[in-house]
Amino acid sequence: MASVILERNRKKRLEQGHPWVYASEVASVDGEPQAGGIVDVLNHQGRYLATGYYNPASQIRVRILSQSRLAAMDTAFFAGRFASCLQHRERFLPGADAYRLVYGEADFLPGLIIDRFGEVLVVQLLTLAMDQHRAEIVEALVQVMAPRGIYERSDVSVRELEGLEQTTGVLYGECPRHITVSENGLKVIVDIEEGQKTGYFFDQRENRASIAPLMKGWGGRSGITLQEVTAEDGTRETLPVNKSGKPVTFSYWDGATVLECFAHTGSFTLHACKYGAKKVTCLDVSAHAIESAKANVEINGFTDRVEFVVDDAFAFLRNQVRGLEERTERATGHAAAEVKSGAKPAAKVDTAKPMTAAGGRTWDVVILDPPAFAKTKSAVAGAVRGYKDINLHGMKLVNEGGYLVTASCSYHMQPQLFLDTIQEAAKDAGKVLRLIEWRAAGKDHPQILGVDEGHYLKFAVFEVRSK
Repeated sequence: MASVILERNRKKRLEQGHPWVYASEVASVDGEPQAGGIVDVLNHQGRYLATGYYNPASQIRVRILSQSRLAAMDTAFFAGRFASCLQHRERFLPGADAYRLVYGEADFLPGLIIDRFGEVLVVQLLTLAMDQHRAEIVEALVQVMAPRGIYERSDVSVRELEGLEQTTGVLYGECPRHITVSENGLKVIVDIEEGQKTGYFFDQRENRASIAPLMKGWGGRSGITLQEVTAEDGTRETLPVNKSGKPVTFSYWDGATVLECFAHTGSFTLHACKYGAKKVTCLDVSAHAIESAKANVEINGFTDRVEFVVDDAFAFLRNQVRGLEERTERATGHAAAEVKSGAKPAAKVDTAKPMTAAGGRTWDVVILDPPAFAKTKSAVAGAVRGYKDINLHGMKLVNEGGYLVTASCSYHMQPQLFLDTIQEAAKDAGKVLRLIEWRAAGKDHPQILGVDEGHYLKFAVFEVRSK
């Protein structure tokens, strides 16, 4: 077997469990390794470190498969790894019929992503070696999972870095385009052909469930209280009663008003309704995404509590803030302005003129789950501006004492930078935030300690108060 010998002065990342060997770390190559073929990785003294697959055209020269010598990437190899992946998911997600079955490097199968949607598996082959072994991968999946069908969604630009074209299509069996699965007791329709990535984002499963405590306890703000009421037959029962003393018949009187931005398939909207939200605004810039969200809301019976908006989230949030500020100005009679010592008083507002902004709504809970703003290190500065913008305007639209639920799936947006950016937004918005919850990706997205690239998802819940 060919070997890759590493530089003497490299960082000892491989010994700490990192699964990549960069081209700059390679001192020499012994033998004639084939592109996509297996190689042993040795230190500068010739001591064995690991076995991985090789690609001379990639900056990631070797991706590690094993810390012990490996003969071949054959069907038996993949079947063994898939069985281990399945065991992990069945242990931590008992009874689930939809999850990420294989999570690349974190499941010791670099360059391979497999999501399970009931009886159908969706596969992404991201590297040359995995692409070369698609037949063995399919055969092993059939052995271990016995799926109805296997569909390929290798339509990602990262393949081009490996010298591969993007491709999609059926690899095995029957693959219906739309599949209904369950998550946290909810039905979700997944479009495996046109949906983003493989059709659904499993990494937020536990995070979506964590919003349950935010969805109830809001009736008191409307003056609704639970009181004992005498029925016509003389019996006494406890009912919600409004300020006028009349019983409230709306079942979700105690629920929150919720805004979900970047909704995609409406997964947070579904969970908000499940946990008792009174009204949810579900927003995405994609009309196709909103149609998917509508279908998911309908099959779960939540249609009467959800309104759908097709709009750019940045523009929508800004417009709502402008409307809110204009309403405040009209209520006070003066334009909003910081009045410094010795400065002229703020100009009076002519309330006879029509409002220029159509917004002005606020919500008890605002949820921001955007796509990655920083896919490369060079994009971080722009990402910081984007995250600050949506969080600043989002928190301005949270009712006093309400909650901002915010996330980032950009690996290059490191956790502390994300928190610092939100803190800067809070400062500019005149808000005080209390961190209630801080989470990462779910149990089907394990993380290898020392592999920072796997620690991409940040999820936070903040209580929002005015200064």
